[in-house]
Amino acid sequence: MQRIATWIALTVSLINAACGGGASGDRADGNTAERDGDWAGSNLQLFGVDAPLARPAQASDYQPRSEADAERRVLLAAGLKADFVTRHIASPADMMALYPDGAAPTHLIACIEQPRNGVTPDGNGGLNAGIQRVELASGKIETILHGTDKCDGIRVTPWGTVLASEESPDGRAYEVMAPLITTGHWIADRDSGDIRSAVDSEEPSVRVVQHRQLPVMAWEGLAILPSGVIYAGDELRPGEEGRDRDGGAIYKFLPARPRLATTPITRLHESPLVEGSSYALTVSCWESASKSFPQYGQGCEVGDAAWVQIDPARARADASARHATGYYRPEDLHLDPSYAGQGVRFCWTNTGREEAGHYGEVMCAVDHTPLPAKPTIKLDTQTGLGYLADGDAFTVVRVNRFVEGDPRFNSFDNLAFQPHTGNLYIVEDHGYGEIIACLPDGEDRDLKSDGCIGIASVADPKAEPTGFLFDASGETAYLVLQHGEQASELLDFVTNPTDGTTDDLIRIRGFEVNP
Repeated sequence: MQRIATWIALTVSLINAACGGGASGDRADGNTAERDGDWAGSNLQLFGVDAPLARPAQASDYQPRSEADAERRVLLAAGLKADFVTRHIASPADMMALYPDGAAPTHLIACIEQPRNGVTPDGNGGLNAGIQRVELASGKIETILHGTDKCDGIRVTPWGTVLASEESPDGRAYEVMAPLITTGHWIADRDSGDIRSAVDSEEPSVRVVQHRQLPVMAWEGLAILPSGVIYAGDELRPGEEGRDRDGGAIYKFLPARPRLATTPITRLHESPLVEGSSYALTVSCWESASKSFPQYGQGCEVGDAAWVQIDPARARADASARHATGYYRPEDLHLDPSYAGQGVRFCWTNTGREEAGHYGEVMCAVDHTPLPAKPTIKLDTQTGLGYLADGDAFTVVRVNRFVEGDPRFNSFDNLAFQPHTGNLYIVEDHGYGEIIACLPDGEDRDLKSDGCIGIASVADPKAEPTGFLFDASGETAYLVLQHGEQASELLDFVTNPTDGTTDDLIRIRGFEVNP
């Protein structure tokens, strides 16, 4: 309650200062380094740290990787401490998930964003590490699955499995049973989904499956509901596939048999992901009650939206042809656990390109009907396209911008909601990248975060921060330093059998959630 009271009091004082005492208005923007001083004395109550970073890391902060401890690899806000979980996770490691959950995790499951490469002892392809587990107590690393193509998005499902996905243009999604005892499985053929129990083995895997009914795209962030509904983004830049071609769409998977049980599954065929339909988000330039809804076109990026049905095997082509809204490289995506309204709220990053002054952004959407009671396809009489409906009514999503980048905070990539506070942490995708903490939207006139501060910054010019996530306490976070300097003494051909390169996995402690 103290934190909430401080937040409200500070918001009122800043509104009055900014607006001459008027009753309406927002807190000072807080999205630039210059506004950090507005929270002097209140950083602990609002952000859980004693003071924000005064600046991002720079060349003078650099220390060779082989000589640096964890707190020299990443600069931290006052009050935070860091240590290495391991320095030998295969590179480039990316998104991660705590297993079996964030409350009492024993392991961290990570995607390794290597392209499919390497030759097996029998001369086959796909020796590269794809999914790895790290024992948190010891740092021990084991490879769960070999042969993915740029594994990136990964989550623990509500039914106890792990869903991992690939960032390549024809990226697939894989579900893993019993990830703590599934070791050394191998994708023999990505196109057919042929997965074996070991490298070069003839025995089919019964613990790993490629879900061919999920969209084929460059997967990044994803969110999974207990029913099996999935939201995910396609990491695609506008114009990348030709001039005047759209950027990446946001997708939804609706299971044919939504899961009702709350216990773990015991066989992969019990997963709700084995069958379903896929849709892409089309933001409309008309309100959902209008006869013109849904309408689409350039400029329709926020507001009411609908889900247009697509063929998952040709997700990108269908999303473009059926006028789904394209964004600038959608990256990580998470559910907002503090949302208490109708439906669910999910947020994602659009990376943008800072060199062009496109500083990136965080978008948030509320899907008012995640799981329709009577799912149907409603045809638009003007175009003949089919949209997801609940009976005769379109299922409506409302999209808005939540954080806009600026010259200091930009190139947004990973996201993490901090438990207990509702603060959103954003990770930058560039050299000396920062981790940014952003407040929820308070009781003001806008729909945006009430302000952001820098929390951490990577002190290696060759590295970038990624994979950031909290445990359930909100007091401990995990971070990968990806693409960093490769010291010869940190090469490891056991964890990374193709080229031996490794990344640092860092644990950050000291976040206050109830100061």
